[in-house]
Amino acid sequence: MKVCAVDHVQLAMPPGEEDRARSFYADLLGIDEKPKPANLAARGGCWFERGPLKIHLGVEQDFRPARKAHPALLVEDLPDLVDKLVAAGVEIGDGEPLEGYCRVYVDDPFGNRIELLEPDA
Repeated sequence: MKVCAVDHVQLAMPPGEEDRARSFYADLLGIDEKPKPANLAARGGCWFERGPLKIHLGVEQDFRPARKAHPALLVEDLPDLVDKLVAAGVEIGDGEPLEGYCRVYVDDPFGNRIELLEPDA
């Protein structure tokens, strides 16, 4: 027996905020929404997936954003993505330097921390 990989990352979101999730994850980050299975769709939330990248947002009634724990997403053309996010009003935060990478932090619409990083050229 062995653990092989991460299948998906689940983040929490407040009830009724699926459209805001779509605006951020699908429209800004470019991750396609995948319909949730019918037996799970009634719970609310959204799934965003492209190949092995899978971020699921589940509704949490007593929602509190993840401020320290976070997914780190590898991106291509980080400067272009940063420009797109800034134009949409998303605040960009710098972290401590990480050798071999350019990286920034953003919050999703609910305050969950997201790291965006690209290997140095």
